[in-house]
Amino acid sequence: MRAVVVVHKGQIVGETYGPGFGPDTPLLGWSMTKTATATLIGRRLHEGGLTLERPLAPALGWESSDPRAAITASQLLAMSSGLKFDESYGSVSDVTRMLYLEPDMAAFAAQQPLLHPPGTQFNYASGSSLLLSRWWTQGANTDARRLLFAPLGMRSATLESDARGTPVGSSYLYATAKDWARLALFLLNDGVWMGQRLLPEGFVARMTAASAAKPGSYGQGHLWLHGPQGATPEGQDPDVAAGLPADTWWMRGHDGQYIAVIPSKQLIVVRLGLTPSKLGYQPQALVKQVMDAVK
Repeated sequence: MRAVVVVHKGQIVGETYGPGFGPDTPLLGWSMTKTATATLIGRRLHEGGLTLERPLAPALGWESSDPRAAITASQLLAMSSGLKFDESYGSVSDVTRMLYLEPDMAAFAAQQPLLHPPGTQFNYASGSSLLLSRWWTQGANTDARRLLFAPLGMRSATLESDARGTPVGSSYLYATAKDWARLALFLLNDGVWMGQRLLPEGFVARMTAASAAKPGSYGQGHLWLHGPQGATPEGQDPDVAAGLPADTWWMRGHDGQYIAVIPSKQLIVVRLGLTPSKLGYQPQALVKQVMDAVK
């Protein structure tokens, strides 16, 4: 554990840090960055710069005759593009090659072949987030700090780019635990911050609605509808098994990065650390104890 921050009814009610870490330490969110990418797309939508249902071919270099040309932003956000992408870790796979060897990560993701008709099959893929990053940063006024971090007061937030200059919207957002909590609170508040609406009405509801290709598990906006499965038997909701409300949703990142958001309890629990997935850690027990404590 490196950091835990608890927000209840808009206020920080508890925080703690591991040795060597503190309130001012920016921490890597890994795939929690994906939810930030979806939120940035929502900011562009609010400003009138994007359309989710229009094919992305012009921004990604696909010819109109290419079967991939039909892929839309909404399908990429729901991880149902149909593109091949190997997200396995521990060896050289599509995701590790993209993140560590490719200077133009979005171009690498755009080269992947189409395996299924868009919108029909779920495939969790960091490459989808890079394609979205290439797309939403087309045009003017696309700075992440101006769009999102500055309005929310996320002063520590740093979204790293690849060598071509595309934000690595799948993996490389650093922020303090409190600034991660700010992002979660912004979404809990339906995209309204300090009384100002910064996301389109209904956008957060869309993010947290189930993906048709992965009902009950993944949302339509780069987030999860339950925490890690861990030792919970397959077919059983691990959140329900832990005693969490049905409306709980999550940002989840590699090696133990978790944010649980429970709208019905007005509760956010940020847990950041370095906990390899092979250990089977499930943060639901922590979230349940916190929920009971604030109650």
